[in-house]
Amino acid sequence: MTRHLLIVNPASGRGTAEQRVPLLKEAFDALGLSFDLVRTEGPMHAAELSQKGAADGYDVVVAVGGDGTANEVINGLMRAQEAAAGPIPAMGVLCVGRGNDFAFGAGIPIDLQEGCRALAAGRRTRIDIGRVAGGLFPDGRFFGNGVGVGFDAVVGFEALKMKRLHGFASYVVAALKTIFLYFRAPLVRLEIDGQSQTQRALMVSIMNGRRMGGGFMMAPSGRNDDGLFDLCIAREVSRPGILALIPRFMQGTQATHPAITTARARTVRVTALEGALPAHADGETLCVEGKELSLEILAARLEVIGAGDEGRA
Repeated sequence: MTRHLLIVNPASGRGTAEQRVPLLKEAFDALGLSFDLVRTEGPMHAAELSQKGAADGYDVVVAVGGDGTANEVINGLMRAQEAAAGPIPAMGVLCVGRGNDFAFGAGIPIDLQEGCRALAAGRRTRIDIGRVAGGLFPDGRFFGNGVGVGFDAVVGFEALKMKRLHGFASYVVAALKTIFLYFRAPLVRLEIDGQSQTQRALMVSIMNGRRMGGGFMMAPSGRNDDGLFDLCIAREVSRPGILALIPRFMQGTQATHPAITTARARTVRVTALEGALPAHADGETLCVEGKELSLEILAARLEVIGAGDEGRA
């Protein structure tokens, strides 16, 4: 019988994860799934628990939370893979977070009951994983969905401060607020698969998935199984220009705007020549005033359990 380790972040969804534990146990019992459940107690604890779960021989490690919990589980499983140089558990996700962007891009159901049924079905797909080095993580941090540098990173930082708004609404309000906080673009050197360019970039999004912030389609045609990042680069524009771009990102039509450049690459390096780089990976802070980030794609590195292509929105 497949053994599942459920790693619950009780704080995810502003406490929603803990409230749903009884429902989760009931659903697993009804589906006849074997599981053990553990709770996280602080930052990066999910990474430690998932790495230990791999060593303990679990078949599937399930992140019960949002994008931050999923990111930590990815980091734990990737550490286990590097340490053992052999097979590691597949990853599952049960969504109780705010954005759930990793799940969206990976074809994992957002609904909790559907997510449990997907785990029971056990359909596995192999996806790419990104690795970024720099900022608070000079030795590197893995990510499943994407890295945001500049404007969208500040949006994420501001959304985390909001107490009354939840989900996509908090990111929309944070984006509007960020127009007045972050509108002077740093001068950056971008090295994309070794090809260098210098420009003032308000935002650089390096995507493995498709969406950030619960509804901003940074890479509407992106795939996490093609061995490539999808880049979306916004040059410096006026504050009214930023406001006009926001609906385009919500609709995924920004690529036709003259301020936007898109590209695909296996490696990316971003260096601040003037100014600094605020950045996040899967919503987790990489740096507030970083100077350089290096990224690489690791093709077909992790198995995930979900609905497959037909589950991708």
